[in-house]
Amino acid sequence: MSTPLFPALVEPTDREAVRFGDLALSYRQLAAAAGALARTAAPASRVAVWATNSMHTCLAVTGALLAGVPVIPINPKSGERELGHILGDSRPDLVFAAADDVLPPAMAALPRIEVDPVALAAEPLGDLPAEPGPEAPALIVYTSGTTGPPKGVVLPRRALAGNLDAIADAWAWTSADTLVHGLPLFHVHGLILGILGPLRLGGSVRHLGRFSTEAAARELAGEATMMFGVPTMYHRLAADVEADPELAAAIAKARLLVSGSAALPVSDHQRITAATGIQVAERYGMTETLMNCAVRADGERRPGTVGAPVNGVEVRLVDEQGTVVTTSDDDTVGEVEVRGPNLFLEYLNRPDATAAAFRDGWFRTGDVATRAADGYIRLVGRKATDLIKSGGYKIGAGEIENVLLEHPDVAEVAITGEPDPDLGERIVAWIVPVPGRDPQPEELVNLVATQLAPHKRPRRVQFLDRLPRNEMGKIMKRSLAGD
Repeated sequence: MSTPLFPALVEPTDREAVRFGDLALSYRQLAAAAGALARTAAPASRVAVWATNSMHTCLAVTGALLAGVPVIPINPKSGERELGHILGDSRPDLVFAAADDVLPPAMAALPRIEVDPVALAAEPLGDLPAEPGPEAPALIVYTSGTTGPPKGVVLPRRALAGNLDAIADAWAWTSADTLVHGLPLFHVHGLILGILGPLRLGGSVRHLGRFSTEAAARELAGEATMMFGVPTMYHRLAADVEADPELAAAIAKARLLVSGSAALPVSDHQRITAATGIQVAERYGMTETLMNCAVRADGERRPGTVGAPVNGVEVRLVDEQGTVVTTSDDDTVGEVEVRGPNLFLEYLNRPDATAAAFRDGWFRTGDVATRAADGYIRLVGRKATDLIKSGGYKIGAGEIENVLLEHPDVAEVAITGEPDPDLGERIVAWIVPVPGRDPQPEELVNLVATQLAPHKRPRRVQFLDRLPRNEMGKIMKRSLAGD
């Protein structure tokens, strides 16, 4: 018999499990509500969930997982073409949504099950369905589709269970912790780590609906012990805690602050630590792999690094010929490849893409990184957009971005490469200045040349009002490259 994905729902207590705003459910109420939805979902082969930042989404996903039915979280901001592709590719039998959710025409033909948390929580407790096997699909999460239509990443139950347990070990995360975050619930970070993680451990989660430093501080000044966020949130938090000592004191009560989904600039690390005394821990994961590396709760918080591989996960670096990089000097760059029980099953309906994603059983992430002697991984970007080949050198965009962010007149920066007849590629710096400041291109170029090496200096500096970002806060460099 398989171990339950959510042990705390098998023998539920009256401890608070999840809270969205003023609406909170205990584990007993959650077990009743999710159990009722499980009985509704059980006949389906797949279910879609209109994944708003709400209790409705939490209940719908948990209920379908209890039933052993794969869940397709739908980003409510999906465009018409993207949504049509996702629905046509995954073919769900029904959609879970809140009563007041307005669904787009593309979903009109799907049977709709309205989720009423208050009514469902009052349902009597019943027996939960038998736990499916570890290889059974749990979630089908669609990638951002930067190089074509989104691909459906099929994640098995063993990946969720094993990886959440590995992260719990790394962060000393237990049922005694209360997590706070304001992340979207249609992707890995907010949904799997931020909702399913606490529920698997028997802890609590407070979802802010929409992130603000003030809301996070209120929770951390109370019962919350941990916070998850993305760099755009921590950048805002850094400015807020610098300006307000009371906010800084509240954030300082956190046992653990975790940043992910993109690299957190070194300057923001330093600003947050200076104001609160807390060092942010980073981690590294992908939709296809869940979490690969993490800075441990008892480990060194080294800005710019994502720690060592978590339990059960193997990470290696390879060069362009596929040869394993054996040097651990925190300077030699290679593509990250991953192996372990955290990996996805397949890209739905895409055996060609699935086969191309692996090399001898190792998943080819497309990320490039260096490895230090102690195993710490330092990501320098995506192979397609962040590894720049200039003048015979391989240059990671991330290290240049971190240097430029140290300049007091620079608010945001992105580094890309563009074709150059002599160098192969020239380095371009896209700069968002601090409001009211006027950084000079020559000064920025010289800063990089003196802090790193002359061949890493930008050959062109372009100023922007803002950088294009997706909903997870990642800079969309392909958009910049087209400018």
